[in-house]
Amino acid sequence: MHMVPASPFETGSRAEKRIFERLRAAFDDRYAAFHSLRPTRHPHKRFPEIDFVICGPEGLYVLEVKGGSIACRDGVWEYRDRYGRPARSQEGPFRQAQTALHGLMDDLRVHLPADVLDRLTTGYGVVFPDCDWSSDGAEWDPEMLADARRSRDLEGWLRGLFHYWQTRHRRPTRLDDGTLRRLREYLRPEVDAPACEDVAPEDDGRLLDRVEDARRRIARFTEDQMRMADVVEANPRVLCAGGAGTGKTFLAERLARRWSEAGLQVALVCRSPWLRHFLASRLSAPGLTVSLIDGVRLDCRRAGLERFDALIVDEGQDLFEMRCIETLDAVLAGGLASGRWCWFQDLNNQSLTPRFDRRAKDCLESFGPVRMPLGINCRNTGVILEWIQDTLDADLGVKGAGAGPDVRHQTAVTPRDAAERLAREIDDLVDAGGLAPGSVTILSPFDLAESCVARMPRDAASRVRRLDEYSVRDIPAHRVGFARIEEFKGLENEAIVVVDLHAPAGTDRTSAEHYVAMSRARSVLSLIYRNVP
Repeated sequence: MHMVPASPFETGSRAEKRIFERLRAAFDDRYAAFHSLRPTRHPHKRFPEIDFVICGPEGLYVLEVKGGSIACRDGVWEYRDRYGRPARSQEGPFRQAQTALHGLMDDLRVHLPADVLDRLTTGYGVVFPDCDWSSDGAEWDPEMLADARRSRDLEGWLRGLFHYWQTRHRRPTRLDDGTLRRLREYLRPEVDAPACEDVAPEDDGRLLDRVEDARRRIARFTEDQMRMADVVEANPRVLCAGGAGTGKTFLAERLARRWSEAGLQVALVCRSPWLRHFLASRLSAPGLTVSLIDGVRLDCRRAGLERFDALIVDEGQDLFEMRCIETLDAVLAGGLASGRWCWFQDLNNQSLTPRFDRRAKDCLESFGPVRMPLGINCRNTGVILEWIQDTLDADLGVKGAGAGPDVRHQTAVTPRDAAERLAREIDDLVDAGGLAPGSVTILSPFDLAESCVARMPRDAASRVRRLDEYSVRDIPAHRVGFARIEEFKGLENEAIVVVDLHAPAGTDRTSAEHYVAMSRARSVLSLIYRNVP
């Protein structure tokens, strides 16, 4: 889902930040979530604020998020935060969401034409991410509430919420791209008003503002990539090649949704458990199975199938082994020679394992797939793109999303120096720069105990959390993440800090690690090289 802004606004609510990250992982970029929207109209509040407004093909929806413990006694709602501090309200979260929606609609009626509003389904929901809620009440139906259990699968709950309100409104229609664009442009318009000639220019602003500018430009490039899915659908077998950041995983997700919505039984296969969990958290559709190559046969049987109708492979360069080709041939109706498949691959210098077998690649190409190159980078800013291309001579496509912040690079002279530089860099990115901790990931060729993170001062190290294949489903917003470089293949984050590598030289395995690590950064790339043995 496209998040506006790209990082959560400053808020004392940890619950809102967690829901922000779960929304980011839900659906695709046809959907947008606006955090902390402040409409100018409200039935009784002078300065209203809506936690989240969701805009998508199913309509417009308001979400109210309440963290901590929840209680309602004698018509008075009581909320207690993580410190046990109480807050009371007679309005209640459902009434709060309802009146916020009414105020927002009053505003839309003034500024948008009737033909847009006539097609618009609206609704609201409440999220209690920290507690289990089983009580019934006259003010809400079960579909309108996501407690701790239901909010873990936020996309699944939202699909039910959309269906609930569409049924109540008797409006099962879906909004077209033009209508969605008009809604988004009004809810948070992009304004570019240059300073008058007699006004002295100011500085570039803080890091967060520049990151958000880059994120908006990246979203526009991603929307352009959607059209490539039409090319894939028009051909039964497609070999799609592109460098890191050219939209391969985005297209794989888009294609998986299209084929499953068309009634096909689809397998989306990769090698990395991390990538598999990430994809599974973003994709929830009947008939779709997200699987590891080593488990796809078993997953096929568990789905009650003899073979899948269609196959999608992400990070396909990792599967060029004859045993992988034979496995996929066995689970696809018609086999790889005659079946329906799309294979996404990147043959730049990012193969971190010795598994690559030229015979497997030749075998796949012998089936006569249509070749579709991806040449437009829609992940990295232009600054990051040029840095990687100049440093590693790797093809990551063209364009990139505007200038963006400069690449930050420095060299440590000792392990302790590296740890101290990393601690200061986290302070600069999060405290001074305004980035959410969860939007920053540290990547190292070593595990945490052997990395420079382990030498950081205790207070600084406590801000870092070791990620695993499960946490990538819902990266904690309040902690900086850490992972080994090879684990993070196929994933990305707003800011990436690469540590424990020497400055790149030559075409050895180290260059491959640089390629993978650097290309994970969407807007901010920071490099702390080591100058020690």
